[in-house]
Formats: sequence, structure tokens, C-alpha cells
Amino acid sequence: MSQRHIHYEAAFEDYLRSVGRPYIAVDDAKKAVFGGAQIKSFDFLVYGDGPTNWLVDVKGRKLSLPSASSRGHLENWTTREDIVGLSQWARVFGDSFAGLLVFVYWLTEPELGLPFAGLRHEFRGRTYVMGATTVAWYASQLRDRSRRWGTVSVPSKVFRGELKSVDRFF
Repeated sequence: MSQRHIHYEAAFEDYLRSVGRPYIAVDDAKKAVFGGAQIKSFDFLVYGDGPTNWLVDVKGRKLSLPSASSRGHLENWTTREDIVGLSQWARVFGDSFAGLLVFVYWLTEPELGLPFAGLRHEFRGRTYVMGATTVAWYASQLRDRSRRWGTVSVPSKVFRGELKSVDRFF
């Protein structure tokens, strides 16, 4: 396992290893440059069973279920740069690659029910639930969250309806 300092990414990598899924972890210190332009990097290249391989960007969020459940809110923001970068890399890699946003939620109160039909994974004494959606879908639904910070999100109700357990992609 690579040295992942961000616990959300480390938890996702542990999940991939636990199910024997082939992957390559991208080293941020060695960001790739393509055609003279630096493109925002992704976190993992994950090989699929079918025709699609996934360029994965992990989005980690802390989730307190009582507040998320009562408001029906599920944080899903990212940066516009993340969406553009994953879309560009998918074009560079070719037709058998697609961008995938993997949302890894750290459940601060794991004894409560899950906020969506995600994959539950225990790692280093913490409980996570992992869901994913394609970058293409996310890009078609996104709304500006903060123009100043360059962040975007999808309305929570729409996002919940589309978010799938991460294991459905692998």
C-alpha cells in the first residue's frame, strides 16, 4: 500500500486491496504533464472487469448521520478543476477510461444506519461508507457552490438518487 496521508484515500486504497481489485495509486509528487499543459491529477487508476477502467478522484467527507439524516443533506462538493481535469484525462487515456468521483464518508457515529446504499468499510478503527458517480453525470448536474473558491456541487436530493455503492463500478 502506498503512503497515503489522507485517511479517506488510505481507506479507499485498503478497500481496493481487500477485494483484490487491480489499481495504480497516483503519486501527487510526480504529477503528469500532457502536451505541455499540467492537468489536475487524479488519485487512482482502477482496472474494471468490463470495458471501462476508472480514473478515480477520492472526495473525503466527515458525516454525522443525525444531522445528515434530519436535513436530508449529503455533502458532495468538489472543485470545477477536479471535474475538468478528470474529463481531460479520460480523453487522453481513450475510450476505455472514464472519470469516477468516489465519495468516502467517515461515519462519526457508525452504529447508526447508512445515509445511502453505499459500501461500508472499516479501516484503522474508523467506519466509512463509499459511494461513487461518474464525472460525466456529475458534470451534467453540477451547480456553482462558490465562484470565489471554484467549487461546485449537485443538489443533495438529486445526488442521493444517483450515488451508487462503489463496488457496483468494480
